[in-house]
Amino acid sequence: MQTYFDCFPCFIDQALRAGRMATDDERKIKRLLDEVGMMLKDIRLESTPPETARLIYQKVKKITGKSDPYRKIKKENTAKALTLYPSLKRTVEASSDRLLAAIRLAVAGNVMDFGASKDFDIEAEINEIFQRKFAILDSTEFREYLDKSEEVLFIADNAGECVFDRLLIEEMKKRVTYVVRGVPVVNDATYEDAVQAGLDKVALIMPSGTDAPGTILATCSQEFRRIYDRSSFIISKGQGNYEALCDEKRPIFFFLKAKCEVIAKDVGVNQGDIVLKAINV
Repeated sequence: MQTYFDCFPCFIDQALRAGRMATDDERKIKRLLDEVGMMLKDIRLESTPPETARLIYQKVKKITGKSDPYRKIKKENTAKALTLYPSLKRTVEASSDRLLAAIRLAVAGNVMDFGASKDFDIEAEINEIFQRKFAILDSTEFREYLDKSEEVLFIADNAGECVFDRLLIEEMKKRVTYVVRGVPVVNDATYEDAVQAGLDKVALIMPSGTDAPGTILATCSQEFRRIYDRSSFIISKGQGNYEALCDEKRPIFFFLKAKCEVIAKDVGVNQGDIVLKAINV
């Protein structure tokens, strides 16, 4: 996905929020905003938003000296999600369409995103999403690919969200490679976060190698690229992965809530809508 003009204020907002999460030294935060502001003049609209966000979070680390400022809140989010897991599991098991219920919960978990918003109420989000219709629901195609596939490549998004992904993985009953970020960036899931959520019990956890808040293939490891290139069934969670992968010429199923107007417009839905969108199927 290309960068739009409306992305630029968001870049500054992300830098400010990440800077404040990393340090209370106002001189460092001011330097961060100055350097990000200067950097933005060279951003090409043809680049994807995660490419720019990657540079922003590199500057956050360089200027503040904090490599994982979201570590504490990621652990808290995952711990909170784990307290909900037993009741969510019962909800799936009691549903007349267990797979669709697990899909809904996987999308509900996508609200845990400090890159797009600093405020969320996951319990309210779950209740709201179970009442809401999908703006795009390519579930027929999803079921067809699930039925004919032995393995699934599942590209994760945020840390606490991993618990909700676990419910879907358990319901799919396939061999799953669960892909996390190579290094900490925002509150995106890393290997440590996925293990805390229990994903090691249901999937093979694999770092993508990238330090971007999105799966920018050029920055991923060769090992991940080999697995990606041979995968015939790919699930991609969240906005950052959508931005990085939506122009790929291969079958991908995107799970997300459209949290910003730019993403909503690109997907073809309204802001706040929930989506299971298939491409190239």
